Amino acid sequence: MYGYIKVAMAVPKVSLADVKGNLQDIKEKILKAEGEKAELVVFPELSLTGYSCGDLFFQNALLKEALSGLKELSVFSKDVSSAILVGLPLNIGGKLFSCGAVIADGKVLGIVPKTNVAENGEKCERRWFASASELNVKSISEKALGLSESDREIPVGNDLVFSLDNECSFSLEIGEDGFMPVTPGTVHSAGGSELIINLAAFGEAVGRREYRRELFKNQSARLNAAYCLVSAGWEDSTSDTVYSGQSLLCENGSIAAENENYVDTDYIIFGEFDTEKIRADRLKNKVADDFITKNCRTVYVSTKSKHEATGESIKLNKLPFVPEKKVDRQKICKEIFSLQVTSLKRRIMKTGGRPVIGISGGLDSTLALLVAVKAVKELGKDPSEVVGITMPCFGTSDRTYNNSWLLMETLGITAKEISIKDACLQHFEDIGQDKNDYDLTFENAQARERTQVLMDYSGKIGGFVVGTGDLSELALGWCTYNGDHMSMYGVNGGVPKTLVRWMVATLAESEIFSESKDVLKDILDTPISPELLPADEKGNISQQTEDIVGPYALHDFFIYNFVRYGFSPEKIFLLAKRAFKDDFSDEIILKWLKSFYRRFFTQQFKRSCQPDGVRIGSVALGSKDSYRMASDASYSMWMEQVEKL
Repeated sequence: MYGYIKVAMAVPKVSLADVKGNLQDIKEKILKAEGEKAELVVFPELSLTGYSCGDLFFQNALLKEALSGLKELSVFSKDVSSAILVGLPLNIGGKLFSCGAVIADGKVLGIVPKTNVAENGEKCERRWFASASELNVKSISEKALGLSESDREIPVGNDLVFSLDNECSFSLEIGEDGFMPVTPGTVHSAGGSELIINLAAFGEAVGRREYRRELFKNQSARLNAAYCLVSAGWEDSTSDTVYSGQSLLCENGSIAAENENYVDTDYIIFGEFDTEKIRADRLKNKVADDFITKNCRTVYVSTKSKHEATGESIKLNKLPFVPEKKVDRQKICKEIFSLQVTSLKRRIMKTGGRPVIGISGGLDSTLALLVAVKAVKELGKDPSEVVGITMPCFGTSDRTYNNSWLLMETLGITAKEISIKDACLQHFEDIGQDKNDYDLTFENAQARERTQVLMDYSGKIGGFVVGTGDLSELALGWCTYNGDHMSMYGVNGGVPKTLVRWMVATLAESEIFSESKDVLKDILDTPISPELLPADEKGNISQQTEDIVGPYALHDFFIYNFVRYGFSPEKIFLLAKRAFKDDFSDEIILKWLKSFYRRFFTQQFKRSCQPDGVRIGSVALGSKDSYRMASDASYSMWMEQVEKL
């Protein structure tokens, strides 16, 4: 449902060489997973026999008992809707392999032998097991394997990718396979696998758990995939080592689920991942297609599962552009600031011009100004090289006017004031606009006049206009065409509005702009407004942006999920309801979702001719190399879906 897949990671009680006892606990855990509607139930390496059987693996009695257990488990699977992945030793073609078996709806559907059979100071698996590279068959019949009298062939090999009800593709690695320079999962992912599953038995030692955690988390990011690890628990054996019992589910470089205990056993945990996110990234990132031969075989796995996973266990960040932890947030903000400064510094070096910025006393122009001041300082120039122009008009409040001046003075830039009231009034007279009619023309004329002043003054002094508009405004078209929409270089075009606030807050707390700390804090407390309509009777801001276009928190959430992952309106609405359940009613969320789609599509013409600007994150709307869309594209399909919500 909505592309979510639920995985049960099960570490059973283990009694070495006691297949019947192990099988009983495995069944119990399968039933528990069934009750939680998990689509996949994953057990560790050699979980039917236990990993540490040693030379008992040479005993025919144990191998036959393992086969008997596999047969019993396949019969058991007829009555459950989950696909089952279990580890066991199998004699195939006269060689013994440590295998992972995929079982569903009464059948063993595929067998994957281990490739990287460990042989080191701690493990001596090659004493018992051959590598998948030594396999001399591509399949084996149920009859030959001893499961039944049927001649049905079961695919065997490390080149199998399993299609789960056409909802998700997964593949298997066994233990140390995940440590290979080119892992089986790397090849599988190029062959379409969206979930790499590792059935393992990892011994624990200081630092190893975190090492594996980071390794497999990075594997999932590198492969644009989900990665699931289930390792044998400490009950397996403690003769020479303690087995970790570590289980985790990663998705695209983040942890979706993980067991809590450092060493663990006898438990089951659940995790969900989103195939739509994986597929969205893979549509854009085609790196694996360039260098990996995709010689995988597809095995279709049919289950009775209704695929009812809802993704509710997946943690949602209502501000997806803003890290939740302060330390992470500050780190990211400083990195972004560095990118902005570097890009503007390069533009100054190239043009030799002085940065000219319109200062409104709002967040966007404040961030652009801080970037410009830092850039000229890094070039060894005085802050006075930066020119700030405040252009008061009909809607300018005392608060933003005073903050504009105070900010420019404390930063030491060249500050100018050019009122545009008379110019706008003359323009109104020229075009026959009633000065008391506060319509769109009344507002746009002010924005265009301000841009004209900035452009012409820049030409006069040999400078260039630094744009202040942010990513959210670009997405919504909340700018006047050829007004504040235009500049010679836009430093904020890759920063969404919800992050702009935290950028300024981070810089206000730093020592870089210590003399401006107080005014920066007041700017942070000022309502977001274009200030194009007259102030109220007390001189306060009368026009607040979020009353007009909607809450930026919602819009940034919509932007992220629409542009980054291409989610449907139905899914975005579902996620927004979860994320903002304590902030907005469903009706309010739906209202602004409709507005978002209308504005995003109808305002593309503004994004198609925006000025240069640095790309910041994974969501970018620059027309040259980030987001390409025809300005006349229809949005009727999206609106039809929204209307049905």
